[in-house]
Amino acid sequence: MKLFLHFAVVGFSNTYLIGPDEGGDAILIDPGIMNIELLNLIEKNKLNIKHILITHNHNSHMAGIKTLQKIYDFDIYTALPSRIEGEAIEIMDGEIIELGTFKVLPISIQGHSPDSFIFQIDNLLFTGDVLAAGVLGSTPNYKAKVQLVNTLREKVAKMEGNPLIFPGHGPPSTLESELQFNPYFNGQKELVQHVDSFR
Repeated sequence: MKLFLHFAVVGFSNTYLIGPDEGGDAILIDPGIMNIELLNLIEKNKLNIKHILITHNHNSHMAGIKTLQKIYDFDIYTALPSRIEGEAIEIMDGEIIELGTFKVLPISIQGHSPDSFIFQIDNLLFTGDVLAAGVLGSTPNYKAKVQLVNTLREKVAKMEGNPLIFPGHGPPSTLESELQFNPYFNGQKELVQHVDSFR
């Protein structure tokens, strides 16, 4: 498996390209922009965009789709297909998607946006905006922040194998690093104690 990172100054967002070592059908995650640099990255590695995964439907993670549709023929996987021009496939929490030789596990994470998902491929976590190096995604209010922290604790913090974290913004990290240094994991005891007031 080959993994490439493409950084876009527009939106300061990360796009990830995953494909077989020998080239062929590939996966693109969160195409916030489609430019000549990304096109060269795809073509020079003899890859063909066959699948697009959207962690959540914010413009900085999907604005490149229209241009990509003029070049490649692919399926789009998202929690909200109605927000995509053309057809898209709805993803469901915990239902594995088989994309060629890759198995993708979508994990619903509430708090940042109602449609946010993490995609797990092998030992890699593509976290969109819900988790980045040292920070969590923005939330509209305190209740949503508690929900985000608790959902990450329940679904991500207990994962084995120290997965690599590839966020929608910022540098990569590891789960072990986040559990040790991310203040929202270290200092979440106070947040968790307030959960009952929201039930």
